[in-house]
Amino acid sequence: MPRSVHKALQGAVLLCIDDNQDVLECERAFLETFGYTVLTAPSGSKGLELASIHSVDVVIVDYFMPEMNGQEFAIEMRRLKPQAPIIMLSGAVDVPEQALKLVDAFVAKDHLSSQLLPVIAQLHECGVNPTPSYDT
Repeated sequence: MPRSVHKALQGAVLLCIDDNQDVLECERAFLETFGYTVLTAPSGSKGLELASIHSVDVVIVDYFMPEMNGQEFAIEMRRLKPQAPIIMLSGAVDVPEQALKLVDAFVAKDHLSSQLLPVIAQLHECGVNPTPSYDT
């Protein structure tokens, strides 16, 4: 997607949460090239800590993580900041329906490069609690 499409979103703060440090660094590098400010956390609990002290425009969380999975994180995030849009990622296709109901969008990890930016833009433009979309 052309960088010009995302100029209005430059400076938006994204919180990325994944237990895989390599994935986190790739997400950060990719998103920062489009002008986003990217906070990263290696676990759901660290992500909640960051969300409690920073203003976050969009949260991107992996589903499969030890200690606190993406569903458990989404429940706590909704309590902490009910208005924050949440995008759930997963490399697997067997994410429970109840987990998907807690988030605003789902993006399969094998579609990150083509779908993540448009979904972020859509959620950020829609603002508060947009209608969930599940891209697979």
